[in-house]
Formats: sequence, C-alpha cells, structure tokens
Amino acid sequence: MIYYKTEAEVALMKEAALLVSKTLAEVAKMLQPGVTTMQIDTLCKTFVQDHKAIPSFYNYHGYPHNVCASINDVVVHGFPNNIALKEGDIVSIDMGVILNGWHGDHAYTFILGEVSNEVLQLVKVTKESLYKGIEKAIVGNRVGDIASAIQEHTEKKYGYGVVRELVGHGLGRSLHEDPQVPNYGKRGNGPKLKENLVIAIEPMINLGKKEVYTDKDGWTVKTADGKPSVHFEHDVCVKKDKALILSDYSIIEVAEKLNPNLNTTYY
Repeated sequence: MIYYKTEAEVALMKEAALLVSKTLAEVAKMLQPGVTTMQIDTLCKTFVQDHKAIPSFYNYHGYPHNVCASINDVVVHGFPNNIALKEGDIVSIDMGVILNGWHGDHAYTFILGEVSNEVLQLVKVTKESLYKGIEKAIVGNRVGDIASAIQEHTEKKYGYGVVRELVGHGLGRSLHEDPQVPNYGKRGNGPKLKENLVIAIEPMINLGKKEVYTDKDGWTVKTADGKPSVHFEHDVCVKKDKALILSDYSIIEVAEKLNPNLNTTYY
C-alpha cells in the first residue's frame, strides 16, 4: 500500500526531517578523535527529546540504540559503542525521529581527519549519486529511474559495489512504508511516481565488492571484503518538475566545515 501525503502532511514531515538534519549538525560539531559513538547516541537522544520529539530507531524491531553508527567497513545498522573514534575513520550516522506523528529519517557520512584519495572519492561519488537519484524523483518517472541513476553513477562509472540487500523506502506515519527504493535497477521499471509520495533515498556504496554479511549481533551489516562503505540518505517528496528535498544537508555541511577535525576536501 502506497500512501500519498497532503500538502499539510508534507509540511509536517519537513519539520521532522529538519530536526534530523539539525541533530546531525550537532554530531558534526562534536566529532573528533577520542569521541565514542555511544556519546553521539546520547547527544542525539537528548537533542531530539529536547525538541519534543521521539528517537524513532530505539526499540524499532528490538534495535537497542537511538542511532546507527557505522564505521569504515560497516555498511549500516552499526551499534554505538565505547570505542574511541580515531583519525582516518569514516563515520556514518543514520537516525530517525517522530515529530507530531510523522517520521524523519536520514543519514550522513563524515570523514575524521586524513584518508586515502580513494576513500575521499568514494564519499564524493556516493553523495553525488544521492542527488542523481533525487533528480529522478518526479511525477511520471518510476522507482527504477531513481535506482538506475544511482547505480550508473557508482557501479557503472566507478566500479563500486552497490549493496543489494538494503534499500530506500517510503516514509510517513511509519518508518518504513511502500515502495521499496533500491539503489540498482532498470530505467522504466517499478512503481510509477505520483505527487506527494515521500521516500527516503539512501545509496549504500562499497569501495570494493557489493557483497555484505550481517554480524552475530543480528543487526550490524559489514562489507564481505572488509573495504569501506559509505551511506547518505535524504527524505524526498515527489513533485511534478523537481523533487522537494525535505531534509537539509546545508546545516550539516556548515558545521562540518567549521570543525577542523573533519575532512571536507572532497567537496
């Protein structure tokens, strides 16, 4: 069942999405070597609750934390822990909130200090691919047009591994709604996009091969070859001529650029 939102509901979803963006901007301010992902988890929980919202990941299907903190070869769903982050880590924070009954859910990958040029390129290309997909989120296109745009920019152009097992999704009063939005596929395939469908588009792209496995905790997804993975995600509303991005990376990027511990040279 695909749910389409009213303009008033889209406006409420934008508020939820922006709260996620503001929370991720707070993460950008605090990231440095020595910080732990458990500290990030606590910060996000407090910030969200202070803004009269609920962290939506906590206890979702039994998930035991408020955010997913995925480091280096962890693709998604990494558990926050008390291990200090270090120079050269790539840190993906994925989180969601419920505000006024509506979900916001997106992710951003940060680079802590100096990394190789190939990792810089992976982050750059994955972020670019997100916007390539968003360009296709317009009325009359199909889900496969989004998927194909992401795959062509990452896998076909650069040879990266596009994760198959995890996909983007519809978003609304539930964290995961129809339709599924893969990061691979054929143009012209899949459900047709109609106005005011809200979706989370989220490329998960591996430096090496596409294969992944789930760790013994039942949640943490890692690359099979141990190479880094990058994850970006926006909340997007389908419109007639140009997709409406409900979340806002600009406030995250401002905080990121002001933090001397974060590497933004790939911009």
